[in-house]
Amino acid sequence: MTETKTRRRGERLEQAILDATWAELAEVGYTALTIEAVAKRAGTSKPVIYRRWQSRAHLVVSAWVRQQPQESGTPDLGSLRADLVWLFTRVADRMAGMMSETIAGVMADAFKHPEVQTLLRDRLDSAPLTGVIRHVVDNAVARGELRPVELPRMVLRLPLDLVRAVAVFYGPPVPDEMVESMVDDVYLPLLKGLALD
Repeated sequence: MTETKTRRRGERLEQAILDATWAELAEVGYTALTIEAVAKRAGTSKPVIYRRWQSRAHLVVSAWVRQQPQESGTPDLGSLRADLVWLFTRVADRMAGMMSETIAGVMADAFKHPEVQTLLRDRLDSAPLTGVIRHVVDNAVARGELRPVELPRMVLRLPLDLVRAVAVFYGPPVPDEMVESMVDDVYLPLLKGLALD
């Protein structure tokens, strides 16, 4: 009965489940991942997991978000281009850190299940990335490189969308020259165009 007294609850239990999910993903991939295997690895039960996450995709997205390092600040590298190359490289590195098969699996679930689409949209809209982009643009405005600009939601999500699209065709890791092309040929011209009166 000692087990009942020391049973994990709340944040500790959630962390154990998300860690187990990530370990399962690394070991068997998204397609073969089961809630039962995650429960066993976490030392809990399927009903406990389903009370917190309604589907495998929800669980995997939560595990991925938990794996992302907390933002330690956005550097001011002296130019908008340098800051954007840093940002796109960071996004590409994170994309490479998440198994590509996992991304494909979650995206496939999103096509089949509207609630997964909603989950992904909500996660993207609340992601730290949007704050980092605003900070990079504010720095450029303060340096006089860019006129003040209103950033539509689509533009805030574009770095992630571009990196994901390139990763599909080139595979992670995204080559440095492709990162620079996304910045020089797409994102910088877009920001400058939006900043025009």
